[in-house]
Amino acid sequence: MTVLEICCYSMECALSAEKNGADRIELCAAPLEGGLTPSYGVLKSTREQVSIPVHPIIRPRGGDFCYTDAEFQAMLEDVRTVRELGFPGLVIGVLDEDGNVDNARMQQIMAAAGPLAVTFHRAFDMCVNPQQAFDTLAKLGVARVLTSGQKASAEKGLSLIRELIARADAPIIMAGAGVRASNLELFLEAGVKEVHSSAGQWIPSAMRYRNPGLSMSTDPEADEYSRYAVDAAAVAQMKAIIARRAE
Repeated sequence: MTVLEICCYSMECALSAEKNGADRIELCAAPLEGGLTPSYGVLKSTREQVSIPVHPIIRPRGGDFCYTDAEFQAMLEDVRTVRELGFPGLVIGVLDEDGNVDNARMQQIMAAAGPLAVTFHRAFDMCVNPQQAFDTLAKLGVARVLTSGQKASAEKGLSLIRELIARADAPIIMAGAGVRASNLELFLEAGVKEVHSSAGQWIPSAMRYRNPGLSMSTDPEADEYSRYAVDAAAVAQMKAIIARRAE
């Protein structure tokens, strides 16, 4: 049966996703940045309270995936922390200046991760040559690749996703970006073994008092009185579709 991975930005959301049928959690912070490394406290509490596999993302900042030496050393420390906390896997990705998988740095990551299952995230979608990148990641022993098929959404990138699935059994191709109940059947029909979805919604802040003349964000358009959270009903609906397909 197709694996349903849900991207979660808190321990509470991870618990909700688990209760509603998620098979695995990608644990992140900072949804507006596309996902950054969670704090130690979030990592520890999630590891203690969530029973299904949780794979934290290791990403020190937003933006591109070509990191300074200091940033990369911090990433290696985070990999070791995730391993020491007992997580079964992690999510990461590094590129060089020319848009290729940084093979030398990925070798260091794989060594630091040891037995953990490593997912190469959507840095893959920024690679100059996805076929070459896939082959490089296969040789490195990466468990899976999260990809939208190098398009704005996985639905638009389905052609490349199909091509990569046909290329080899490993790494597993996990389709992500805009995967919802409304288009899930397309991925199941294409033979996708794993799908990734935020299944999320913005929910309003519980604060009654609000200071309209002050913002904590560098983005003047940011809504600081809402937060991104898992939509439990959406997770349950996607799981039901997958289960019916497997019958």
